[in-house]
Amino acid sequence: MKNLYKYCSVVLCLTFLGFSSCKKDLEKSPLDEFDRGDFWTTEANANLALTAVYRGNLDGNGASQSPTSWWSYQALVFLEGATDNAYHGQGDNTSIHKLTNGTLNASVGILGLFWTPSYRIIALSNDFLENIGKVSMDDAKKKRMIAEVRFLRASQYFYLSQHFGSVPLVTKVLTPEEANTVDKASKQVVVDFVLSEYQAAIPDLPRFRDIKPSEIGRASKQAALAFLGRIQLAQKLYVDAATTYKTIIDFNDNQIDPNYVSIFLESNENSSENIFSTQFLKDVFANVIHQHIAPRTVGGFTLINPLANLMEAYQFTDGTTFSYTDPRYDYTDLGKNRDPRLRYTIYYNGSPYRDFRIYTHPDSSKSTDRITNLNSKTGYLVKKYIDEGFTGSFTTGYGGNVPIIRYAEVLLSYLEAKLEAGQPIDQALLNQTINKVRGRASVNMPPITQTNPTLLRPILRNERRVELAMEGIRLWDLLRWGIADQALKGDFYGHPFPVSKTAIKKKSAATPADPFKRWYVTTRNFRKGVDEYWPIPQSEVNINPKLGQ
Repeated sequence: MKNLYKYCSVVLCLTFLGFSSCKKDLEKSPLDEFDRGDFWTTEANANLALTAVYRGNLDGNGASQSPTSWWSYQALVFLEGATDNAYHGQGDNTSIHKLTNGTLNASVGILGLFWTPSYRIIALSNDFLENIGKVSMDDAKKKRMIAEVRFLRASQYFYLSQHFGSVPLVTKVLTPEEANTVDKASKQVVVDFVLSEYQAAIPDLPRFRDIKPSEIGRASKQAALAFLGRIQLAQKLYVDAATTYKTIIDFNDNQIDPNYVSIFLESNENSSENIFSTQFLKDVFANVIHQHIAPRTVGGFTLINPLANLMEAYQFTDGTTFSYTDPRYDYTDLGKNRDPRLRYTIYYNGSPYRDFRIYTHPDSSKSTDRITNLNSKTGYLVKKYIDEGFTGSFTTGYGGNVPIIRYAEVLLSYLEAKLEAGQPIDQALLNQTINKVRGRASVNMPPITQTNPTLLRPILRNERRVELAMEGIRLWDLLRWGIADQALKGDFYGHPFPVSKTAIKKKSAATPADPFKRWYVTTRNFRKGVDEYWPIPQSEVNINPKLGQ
């Protein structure tokens, strides 16, 4: 198979910009090819090889709108466009939309954009692990490097197992012949490998508190534990998951940050809440997210547009469920009387931005962001990750990191694991988990007191949705909960415009008007029993028919 071989040639091709887990390594110049016999001789070169594994296919300083890694913001943020949280602004023909609209097949282009980078990192990892023993260096440093690479490789297989299911499990450098004839392993075999690799890596990784400033972003015990907890949740190993998450909590290295907005901005990117993040560096390996999601008025593309479903998930400030018929609902200010995270996550019509307001109303003449222009297709824009104080180049000037795992997820996942394991739920546990998340100073939502597991489950799932919105976890949650066919089927709407001269967009003349005057956006048709796993890209099957369904 070409992508399993392409990055395992007899010459170690480290032609990547020095992207590592730590920003210090980002400052290194691009590397030329190294002969394999000369390369694995020094600790410095081992660090370069480790850098290459962290970097993988991640893209910086560019305007690519396509995922380049599971940990690129184009994946973490843009994949929300395949869920009930958001819609991709380029319309129904985008590959992301096809993941859940009932038309997914092996030729959909986005599949290869996840498959190829995964096997690139796997190939680099295998090469590293086969050769690091040749390098003379401190044993503790070498063990740490090996643990990091095992964590990174396992994480690729985590995502592959969750989204593709049965995939090739490659743990050594392959010859071209081996690569083109490799068999698939069952999902369970891949999952078992991931579980064992995380567990093997954890002892030799440093704790979060022990990561030096020059090493920020490198994997810690907590990062590996958090991913171990994820796959345990997905496999319904709830007792194990609870133990894993409790280990992170008991370390007490991480805390819920009082300022929800800041943890997604460069100014507070190293908050202890951010356990593991994709690293960027201004002017060297810049984060281009502003270019892709900022308002048109300031030069952004507004490519990912939140849906009404997400806006409606945010409670009123007293903790009651949102309703369009509640007198506290104000269509002129959707964030009024609502969970503050709505205002922190979504721009809606009339939202302030710097010293002006964003107008998405179709009748508006005040802004280039109105819904009928080439911008938001829902009337909403993503606010999370937007640094309104940043005025530099959208393509090269911003260095803010993008969180991959936050401590808030750990706390919510711990509660979920305890609940699903059938373990006792009491107020102390709620206060230790969900209420810490809801109770941060900048959110200050009322505490949850419900301890009945059946009644608590939807509360917890909704809390997870609003807390982690636009962070790339919603699709995985829907899939592992087994409710994607319910959540991703039917008509989807955007911003309500009860007073509008412009006709509210409708699917067809026969479509009844929405009672809340929401803008019609799209229709999804997730196919139960079909779309839970993505097909392996057709380009790979053409080379190796064994990979076909």
